[in-house]
Amino acid sequence: MKRHTRLIAAAAALAGAALVTTACASSSAAPGASGTSAPKAEAPAEGRVAVAYENGIAVLDPQTLEVVGEVATETFTRLNPFGDGRHIAVTTSQGFQLLDTAAPELTDLVFDATTPGHVVIHHGRTVLFDDGTGTTTIVDTDAIEPGATELPETETYAADAAHHGVSIVLEDGTLLTTVGDETGRTGAVALHPHDDHWDEAASSDACPGIHGEGTAADEVAVFGCENGALLYKDGGFVKLTAPDEYGRMGNAYVSETSPIVVGDYKSDPDAEGYLLGAVTLIDTAAETLEVVELPDDVRFTYRDVARGPEDLAYILATDGAIHVLDPATGELVDAFDVIDPWEGPAEWQDPHPSIEVAGDIAYVTEPSSNAVHAVDLTTGETVASVELDAAPNELAVALG
Repeated sequence: MKRHTRLIAAAAALAGAALVTTACASSSAAPGASGTSAPKAEAPAEGRVAVAYENGIAVLDPQTLEVVGEVATETFTRLNPFGDGRHIAVTTSQGFQLLDTAAPELTDLVFDATTPGHVVIHHGRTVLFDDGTGTTTIVDTDAIEPGATELPETETYAADAAHHGVSIVLEDGTLLTTVGDETGRTGAVALHPHDDHWDEAASSDACPGIHGEGTAADEVAVFGCENGALLYKDGGFVKLTAPDEYGRMGNAYVSETSPIVVGDYKSDPDAEGYLLGAVTLIDTAAETLEVVELPDDVRFTYRDVARGPEDLAYILATDGAIHVLDPATGELVDAFDVIDPWEGPAEWQDPHPSIEVAGDIAYVTEPSSNAVHAVDLTTGETVASVELDAAPNELAVALG
């Protein structure tokens, strides 16, 4: 694949950024990129950026965005950080297949799943959910050694029925997992491990359409509902009701040092398309939920919100700018022009701009120009860019 790399002088800021890590193919070394990049130093083994495109994944250097390797994949794959600074979980027809970004190569390590779904990292545990069976697989995040040829030991929990779900394991070992079946999703349950089974500690059926998960300060977990949100704190569930009869929060954008969760929000169940124009602000300490309507030119999808420096929220909007939202006030406090204006996708899987944050750096895709950009969120400056030969789709950073 041909690619053009542009490295701005300010890219030195990337070197100091704290990069925290967040998936039948042969790898190939990337030929030298054209452009004005500085001479290539030893590539960092952690924090690399994975970008999926049709039938492939490119692995990028986190500082220069130079393509350090590519692997062939199935037509459409989703990418999730595994949490160890090195691996990405790639959803394939076989399950969760591990991409080793340091090699880089798509390994033969696959956590079996008939319909691989959400991957959640929290407090040293990585939790995989199989929508096709309702099975939760729990693994120590740092259990996979470089060059491993066998999967590590895992722990599993099987839900009563298959559904599109998500699970998380808290620091004390409590498993929070969604409840649902082929007819829909209704809520969540808290389980404690005990020998060869799980004991129910708490449950709630007050979260229709439950989707999305996050963990805020003081390890308060939040799930989105079609009529608000569901918290788990102090050993029990707390329901927060949306101001609209249908008020769906489907994705939670969290910082584990902030009590305020930013969520997406949709109040019209019949609205066409995937663009949204409002966010929820959930104060997990005060147990409140507020809806903030955004300006008309600030529209986004589920891929376009991330938390970053100072626990602020960063929204990549259809006007091509990153808008900075202060969760404490609900005010937009800054904006950085990054890409050209864009329109929402016809289908959620279609390539459209996305944002992922590692430290002070936001990685932004621009499918219309086959580009990926690195933006310093402390200055708003684009510090590196790369042009690929295919439209970037899914994006993940090997956080750790």
